[in-house]
Amino acid sequence: MPRNQQILLDNRPQGEATAGNFRLAATDTPPLQDGQVLVRHHYLSLDPYMRGRMNDSKSYAASQPLGEVMIGGTVGEVAESRHPRFAVGDKVVGMGGWQEWSVVDGNAPGMLRKVDTTHVPLSHYLGAVGMPGVTAWYGLVKIIEPRAGETMVVSAASGAVGSAFGALAKARGCRVVGIAGGPDKCRYVTEELGFDACIDHREHGDLKAMSRALKDACPDGIDGYFENVGGTILDAVLLRANAFARVAVCGMIAGYDGQPLPLQNPALILINRMKVQGFIVSEHMEVWPDALKELGGLVATGKLRPRESVALGLASAPEAFLGLLKGKNFGKQLVKLV
Repeated sequence: MPRNQQILLDNRPQGEATAGNFRLAATDTPPLQDGQVLVRHHYLSLDPYMRGRMNDSKSYAASQPLGEVMIGGTVGEVAESRHPRFAVGDKVVGMGGWQEWSVVDGNAPGMLRKVDTTHVPLSHYLGAVGMPGVTAWYGLVKIIEPRAGETMVVSAASGAVGSAFGALAKARGCRVVGIAGGPDKCRYVTEELGFDACIDHREHGDLKAMSRALKDACPDGIDGYFENVGGTILDAVLLRANAFARVAVCGMIAGYDGQPLPLQNPALILINRMKVQGFIVSEHMEVWPDALKELGGLVATGKLRPRESVALGLASAPEAFLGLLKGKNFGKQLVKLV
């Protein structure tokens, strides 16, 4: 059985996360028991939610245990199987964690899923046609419930969730405005993803400037907003929201290091009779088949052209993850393991 490199959570962050919170280890992969599958991971997904799991605090999911492999989505290939539903060579997606190999119980619901790479590259099953894409789909379709002609706004627009949100909203006849960091990301959002406009938050760093930029980009106001960031951007969106606007709250990356993110004018939620709803996509597994079918079709037909940032080798994962938290990635952040 192969030697397995792993990255463990060694200690919890005190404020900002650092590379010293992680530890590289190696262990022997155990022999397979009946019903188990050995997977060689090709790509590891790095996602903002992992930062929250590193804290020892009450949240929607249990904290990442110390001394154990960091949680994370993976895609790869079945290397050995003692389960009738999985064959050697099958391409699969699962939650293998920050390691090169995993032994998976083939009978455990939702732990391992075969995927077709004929028209969709394997890595996209960790992004546009995976958890981030379904996250965008749920927030748009089930919470915002868009109508043709409405204006939709999404923060972190060039990322895995934001890019999928844009394609899904355009498919429903909406005007779509993104918020991203830097001119290169904004050009990608408008020229490759097909958004109607994109605001560079680095050029509009305070509330007044962001509010003015949103007014210019959204002359008819904002009907739906998909929140990935929090802070000043959310305050500015609330100032420009229409009556009965809907906000799907997916992430608050501006506050992942523990600092509070107060709202400047929460009365706007009442004044505009807004719906503001947080959600966790893993609690809505019933929508995944429909969402993945639509997302796969958008990628296969070129209507969704996701960008990827790829770090090489497991040892690069901590620095790539820290860069993700600071917006250094361009599109979906992955680690290539083979």
